[in-house]
This record gives sequence, C-alpha cells and structure tokens, in this order.
Amino acid sequence: VDIISAIEFDGTGDHLATGDRGGRVVLFERTDTRDYAGHWGDLEKMDYPMNRHPEFRYKTEFQSHEPEFDYLKSLEIEEKINKIRWCQSANGALFLLSTNDKTIKFWKVQEKKVKKVCDMNVDSSKAMGNGPIVDSSISTSSKQFIENGGCIRNDFSFPTGGFPSLRLPVVTSLETNLMARCRRMYAHAHDYHINSISNNSDGETFISADDLRINLWNLEISNQSFNIVDVKPANMEDLTEVITSAEFHPKHCNMLAYSSSKGSIRLIDMRQSALCDTHSKLFEEQDDPGTRSFFTEIIASISDIKFAKDGRHILSRDYMTLKLWDINMDSGPVATFQVHEHLRPKLCDLYENDSIFDKFECCLSGDGLRVATGSYRYGLYILMALFILLN
Repeated sequence: VDIISAIEFDGTGDHLATGDRGGRVVLFERTDTRDYAGHWGDLEKMDYPMNRHPEFRYKTEFQSHEPEFDYLKSLEIEEKINKIRWCQSANGALFLLSTNDKTIKFWKVQEKKVKKVCDMNVDSSKAMGNGPIVDSSISTSSKQFIENGGCIRNDFSFPTGGFPSLRLPVVTSLETNLMARCRRMYAHAHDYHINSISNNSDGETFISADDLRINLWNLEISNQSFNIVDVKPANMEDLTEVITSAEFHPKHCNMLAYSSSKGSIRLIDMRQSALCDTHSKLFEEQDDPGTRSFFTEIIASISDIKFAKDGRHILSRDYMTLKLWDINMDSGPVATFQVHEHLRPKLCDLYENDSIFDKFECCLSGDGLRVATGSYRYGLYILMALFILLN
C-alpha cells in the first residue's frame, strides 16, 4: 500500500504531494528556500549555483480514499490514488484535488490551533452556580432557586464589589496542528475509470476524464457536472479509440487538449459548442506504411500530455518516445526524444508479459527548458528522470 501511484508539485515548487495505493495523500514542504534570496523560478533563469539538492520535509498526511464496492455493477473500487492536482491557495490554506477510479475529492489543509479551557476552578465555598453558598443545613423550603440550578438564602445579599475570588474561564492555545478536511466530493459521474483531472486557469472549474468522456465541474458544486466531450459510439463494436489523458490550457480557460489511444492530440475550444464533438486542431504524426506492424498502434498510444507554462507547447509521452508539439504547427512534432528505442527488438517479449501496456507520465520544468519522463532500469519498473535540454 505504500507504493506511490501519484506525485505532484504545487505551482511554487515549495510543496509536494504524493498519493499511494493505500489511498493516502502525504504532503511535504520545502525547507531550504530560506537559504536563497528570490523566487526559485527567477533563480532558474539566472542559472543560480546550487550547493545541494532541494530538501523536503514531511508536513502531514491524511486518508483520502477508502475501498468501496459498487453494488449496482458488483465491482470493487480500490482506494489507489490515480491523480493529484494542486488548486489555488488562500488564507494560508492549501487546496488540492485527489481521485481514485471513481470519486474525486476536494481537500483543504490548514493549520488549526488546539485550544483548551483553563482556570475554571471557582472557590467552592463561595460558588453560586451549582450549590448552596452558605449553610447547607438550611431546609429546602427556606431557599430560593435561581435559573442555573443554584440556590440562595432569603436573607442573602451580594457584597459590594462582588466576589473577589470569582474567575472566568480562560481559553489558551497549546499547539498548532495541520488538519485536512474534505470540502467536496464529486462522484457518480463516470462509468469508466478516471484517468485525468486538470484545474482550469479561472480557479473555479476543473475537468475529469475517463476512457470515453470528459466532464466539466465547478469546484463549489459537487452534485452536477457537464459532459463536454463524448467519444462513445452508438454501437460499442464501432469503438476504435479511447481518451487517455486530458489537460486544461494554462492561460486560456476556454481551451483544453486530450490525447487518444491512436496517438493523436485534439485541441478543443469550449466556446464553439456545449458538446465539443469537433476539435479546433489535430496533432498526430503519420507513420510510414512500410514500417507498420502488429505493435504500431499499441506503442503509438499516448499515455500522458502536459502543457508548457507558456501554453505554446504540448509535451506527449507514448511507449517509445517523448514528443514536443507546437500548437501553431499541427504538421508534426517539433522535437522527438527516443526513450525506449533500445526495446524495439523486444516488443514481442514485452507484449507477452503485458509490459508493452505500461503507462509513463511526463512533465516540464518551470522554465520550460527541461522535460522528464519515466523508464525501466535494472529490470524493475521504477521512475527515472531523464532531463533533456530543449534549447
């Protein structure tokens, strides 16, 4: 259950969130930022010398998802975290989205002061609230009862200036704890496993995608979503491709891109229609007919796409390569990086043990000059960063 299944930096790079197969989300905080003056993005551009690797310390953790059972379909829904996305922070609180196969949750993580009531001990010999003030041998008939349950004698009078020993309760803050609270739960909107979630630049909406549909959500509304992409055919036997990843444009809230199992990326504009059946641009690389084989379509399936921060480029990852696309040029990728070319002679073996269906993610650095993706090493399935200069 401790195997990490999702990992995500926030926009500043100062916080890191990981999700595991046990449904937990663990947050880390950067500790070495105080050693350097200025923002890390500015230091990257200045080629600031780094004396050591960035350091992160454990911040907090919480159980995001629990195993569930779909009684309608008789299916178990595992708690594994598929994706984590950071949202805009506010008032010192951190916000993030996490999802398993079926349910998305919106979390708020904030420091809370643990308070305790102290100094409640009023002098019992002069207490009024819960017992007699003077001689307890006086009969009940000679007492007058007051609203809060106490009693006083008929001849009792308050001294001038009140009781000097009466003390009001004092609330003191002992320590500060990080508390995670689920603010919203977005469920029952996907028939298939959720493979992507992406925040919009407007800070109010996000999308979730499964194999056949992409839904648009408002962060404040959990019981309603809008279907904006639907590739499900009337007859499922006519199904030829599925959605593999979806991502909002980092600057234009009306634009998003999604990839398919056929190796294509579609850019859509939500201003065109409520249901975006048609795309604005299509990005795909045509294969040489002479090189096609049984494995061509399998290895062409795109497992992940990411927009660069400038919104001009899209990074995509298929089984064999990492490709960089310019949204203003749909004739082909502007750069192709071979990642698994050395495995091409072993495609038959990879198909036999299902390794050819493994999915790898990709990302770009904050300055847009480096990319990273995953690979195999020493026969084990581990994440290995491949940093490649794009300039």
